[in-house]
Amino acid sequence: MPQAPHAKQVFIICGATATGKTALAIKAASWLHTEIISCDSRQCYRETTIGVAKPSPDELKLVPHHFINSHSIHEEVNAAIFEEYALKVTNDLLQTHNSVVMVGGTGLYIKAFTQGIDLIPAIDSSIRHNIIEGYKANGIGWLQQLVEREDAEYYQTGENKNPQRLMRALEVIRGTGKSIRTFQTGIATARNFEVRKVAIDVEREELIRRIDLRVDQMMDAGLLEEAEGLYQWRHLPALKTVGYSEIFQYMDGAISLADAVEQIKIHTRQYAKRQLTWFRKDKQITWMKADQFHAFLETHFPNA
Repeated sequence: MPQAPHAKQVFIICGATATGKTALAIKAASWLHTEIISCDSRQCYRETTIGVAKPSPDELKLVPHHFINSHSIHEEVNAAIFEEYALKVTNDLLQTHNSVVMVGGTGLYIKAFTQGIDLIPAIDSSIRHNIIEGYKANGIGWLQQLVEREDAEYYQTGENKNPQRLMRALEVIRGTGKSIRTFQTGIATARNFEVRKVAIDVEREELIRRIDLRVDQMMDAGLLEEAEGLYQWRHLPALKTVGYSEIFQYMDGAISLADAVEQIKIHTRQYAKRQLTWFRKDKQITWMKADQFHAFLETHFPNA
């Protein structure tokens, strides 16, 4: 159904990396005469640009963007911080706009924004550090065995093949003595606006082609030089991510530059697959091809 007159709404454009979300978000924001909130967990950092595929300076000029260049790699940024930030921006914008556009592929951030996030006590950073080092040295099998033994409740019901989720479960049980499931209430927090979500569907082979092309374009644009400028901070969580980690390995002499580029492509494809798995579970998302997007805007936002 078309949007009700004067209904306050957040229009979320999500999906896998390299599916063209940025251009469609700008189109939507222009159509709705509003602004954009990024829900990308990496584009918020001022020090990174090429490796996180930020919108270009020209794109940023077309529509005001929020949560891009808003933080430093030296700051902690997580889903709870994003939730607080994005809700404030949204509430401010909805004072003068009927709609806000949100765009990005970080599913956990979208969930935190739309439903609220479970409050888990702060965990001593040394606990997480030890778990990460153990995982690096011993692999996911080691991690699965520990979680199965120490938090069987999570292991039986959670994503037991996702190392990030497993490490989080392990650090929570070690830091609080309680299963992470204890803190996951599953109760959504009410919001004072409506949410409409769409995701862009791209065929698998085309998505792989786009990812490979994007990585090649990043290298041509100076990803190696950008990583060299960030090398001294490679230990920071914000830089332990696809695109930078592989280049840092090359700079450490562990792999060749060609291998680093190929690893970036492989890891980005794997990340895209995880994104699709996450978003496919969300039954509130309307999936469409990019060429269907304009008709969607005309149908659902006819009076914008």
